[in-house]
Amino acid sequence: MWLQEELLKSIWHAFTALDADHRGKVSKSQLKVLSYNLCTVMKVPHDPMALEEHFKDDDNGPLSNQGYMPYLSRFILDKVQGDFDLVELNRMCWTLCYKKNIHTRNLLISDNDAFKVWCIFNFLSEDKYPLVIITEEIEYFLRKLMEAMGSVWSEEKFADYKLKLNSKTSLTAWELIELVEVGYFTKGLDRQTLSMGINEVFNELILDVLKQGYMMKRGHRRKNWTERWFVLKPTKLSYYVCEDVEEKKGDIILDQSCCVESLPDKEGKKCLFIIKCVDKSFEISASDKKKKQEWIQAIQTCIQLLRVGLSSPHREARRRRRELRQRQQVDDEDLANRMKQLQAANESKQKQLEAMRMKMEETAAKATFEELMRKKTQLDLQDRYRLDLEREKMVRQQMEEQVAQKSSELEQYLQRIRELEDMYHQLEEALEDERQAKQEEEVMRKLQARLLEEEAAKRAELEQLHLKQQRALCQTKAEKQELMVEHLAKERDLQSATLQLERLERERHGALQQYEEVSRKLERAATKTKTWKDKVAKHEGLVRLIQPGDKGPQRITNWGPASFTDAELELRKKSWQESKKQEAQAQ
Repeated sequence: MWLQEELLKSIWHAFTALDADHRGKVSKSQLKVLSYNLCTVMKVPHDPMALEEHFKDDDNGPLSNQGYMPYLSRFILDKVQGDFDLVELNRMCWTLCYKKNIHTRNLLISDNDAFKVWCIFNFLSEDKYPLVIITEEIEYFLRKLMEAMGSVWSEEKFADYKLKLNSKTSLTAWELIELVEVGYFTKGLDRQTLSMGINEVFNELILDVLKQGYMMKRGHRRKNWTERWFVLKPTKLSYYVCEDVEEKKGDIILDQSCCVESLPDKEGKKCLFIIKCVDKSFEISASDKKKKQEWIQAIQTCIQLLRVGLSSPHREARRRRRELRQRQQVDDEDLANRMKQLQAANESKQKQLEAMRMKMEETAAKATFEELMRKKTQLDLQDRYRLDLEREKMVRQQMEEQVAQKSSELEQYLQRIRELEDMYHQLEEALEDERQAKQEEEVMRKLQARLLEEEAAKRAELEQLHLKQQRALCQTKAEKQELMVEHLAKERDLQSATLQLERLERERHGALQQYEEVSRKLERAATKTKTWKDKVAKHEGLVRLIQPGDKGPQRITNWGPASFTDAELELRKKSWQESKKQEAQAQ
């Protein structure tokens, strides 16, 4: 049974064509005629009173699309049984709408080809109104068309076409027909080739024709071989007298229990295969081995689709493409949201950095002002010290002149020695003043050093502010490197697990070596124990057979009187000495 969404698309075109004023409303009389024609084509009983009952509260003026669609679904589409001709329904809706949208001119395609492109548009368009076909489906249709015409698909040409569309990502039915008419993608092809390509794509997508062609079929009664035109659809394999598909000779109904098998050549017929159904089997002969294999694979594909309960392959592929686009749209929305969040976070970081920059500029300006004041104070102090030094130098020069004068006077006037001594004391006081001046200069140097230390401290504060800014910048980089850190952590875990496995392997190997060493020690201990047992057994007196003793003098040993003869005791002594030598050599 046809899906209501596919039927509604054709009816929507008819309703839109009846809306002459483009207000989304159509008169009730026109809707009555449209409803009657729809019921006739789809073989649904027509109830003329149902429309009146449905719109009894809306008698003022024309009726809207929102009001007519519920009536259409309830009284017409819900009653459809699926035994009507879909092409006839599309042809009726096409007759209502194409004259208002297609103007007569020199076209590359005929009206019948335009009708088929219109049907293909309805099949590939989105389930949203007004109907449009998106760029991905346009590419799918054009690829199918070029493949049907035996031409090579050009990615560069389609990319140029998308650039011409600019921001437009979809076309209406009439824009798609115009795209095929202008021959942008079919340059160099004649009208007949284009028509055959459109017809092949129409049969494949709209009529669900998976494969068609001439083959020989064996009759059930007369067992003769007759050439027939076979048309394969998802649920049946029909055969006709010729390829105009006007005179049908029969159908081979395909179901889950059917199977197709290859047959060996017989009775002069080659490339044979058989289709086994529940009630009968059909023997068919293809023209060559390649066609035979293609027909077997196509029929097996139909049977497998029926077994898994899927619809036609093209409807299933269209559903998968739509699901893929929906998932991609959701992923794009998630990515856009993430980008917005990152952009907001980046703006916040930029604001923080701008605030920190302003603070740093204020701090730098303040530090510059303080530096200028410090330099000004230092220059003032230096000027003051320079004046003092010049004054001291002048005083010293005067005192030197006085000393020279006194010296000359000393040679001349010896009686003024006391006065010269007084002047000498004054000179010492002047030197003391000079030393004090030097001490004051040292104090000023220390003051200058302290000011330089304060300057270094302020410079350190500026460097700390700079480091804070760098850390804030590194934090944004750290967020980008979190994924890398997680990846490295996983690699480190894997390496640690590998190292632990190697360590366990080494421990197992060491334990095995210890086990072998203990085993060797046990073997040596067992050998030594056995040796000692043998020695004890040799020296044990009770093991020896009781024999009559010598009548000579008896020798007393650890085993009692008369346990050994002198000869036996000598033999045992030699044996014991040899065993001791062997043990010493072994050690």
